[in-house]
Amino acid sequence: MADTISILGISGSLRKGSYNSGLLRAAGALLPDGVTLETYDLSSIPLYNADLDGESVPEPVRSLKARIAAADALLIATPEYNYSIPGILKNAIDWASRPPINSPLNGKPLAMMGAGGVMGTVRAQMALRQIAVFTNMHPLNKPEVLISRAWEKFDANGTLTDENSRQAVRALLESLAHWTRLLSRRL
Repeated sequence: MADTISILGISGSLRKGSYNSGLLRAAGALLPDGVTLETYDLSSIPLYNADLDGESVPEPVRSLKARIAAADALLIATPEYNYSIPGILKNAIDWASRPPINSPLNGKPLAMMGAGGVMGTVRAQMALRQIAVFTNMHPLNKPEVLISRAWEKFDANGTLTDENSRQAVRALLESLAHWTRLLSRRL
C-alpha cells in the first residue's frame, strides 16, 4: 500500500439535494493528511441482470468495479429507506459482488455514515453491515456517524454546517485511514 490512502466514496442517494451526498462533500473537505477521496455516482448503474453478468457486463458496472478495486477503502454514505439501504446502493453492491471469488469488495475496508431522520440511519447501517458479511468487506465498527435531524445540520446549499457532525466525519476518516493501514499489514 502506498503512503497515501485512497478512499472511494459512494452515496446511496440519487436525490439532487441529498444529505448523504452532502456528507461525502464534507468528507472531502475534512480529509486527514495522506488521504484522498474520490466519489462515484451510481446513477448510471443498470439494474442487476444475471444475463448481462459475465463477458457482457455494462460499461458503468465495469467502471464501478475498477474504481472499487483501485481504492484502498470504501466510504458509503447511505440514507435509510424502509429500515434498510436504498435499492440503488444494494443494486450496485450486487453488481460489484459478482463473481464472489473475484469481487473487488472482497477484503475491502469499509466505513459507513448516514444522515436522516430522528435515528439517523442506524437501521440502514446495520443492513449494510449484514451485506458486508457475505461480500467479505471489513467494516469499521467505531466511530459511528449517524446524523439525525439532517435538515437542521445542512444549509440550503447542502453544506454540512453542524460542527459536531463535522467532527464526527473527521474522526471517521481518521479511523478509516488507521483501519486500512492496519488491515494492509495483516494481509
